[in-house]
Amino acid sequence: MEEQAQIVTVNNKTRDLVLGILFDAIGMLSFTVPFIGEFSDVIWAPLAGFLMTWMYKGTIGKVGGTIAFLEEILPFTDFIPTFTLTWIYTYLIKKQNAQ
Repeated sequence: MEEQAQIVTVNNKTRDLVLGILFDAIGMLSFTVPFIGEFSDVIWAPLAGFLMTWMYKGTIGKVGGTIAFLEEILPFTDFIPTFTLTWIYTYLIKKQNAQ
């Protein structure tokens, strides 16, 4: 049973990294088109918040979802890789603190 839990954790870790990079890239695309791109954030911001809470459960997901929403809705903050930073916190920093 423990081996199965490790496989699921490794798969989620890889999945979350790939999806995080993809979602950060989507968020940054709107940054490349001045003014028009900021309008698209009205659609992407709630979706980014939802996706963050879907990927990361519990407090990390809730806080990350709120930050992702604010980062996308506020003008000129699209360059912040919120999903990738959340992945680093979840799988590198938090894991080190647990040991």
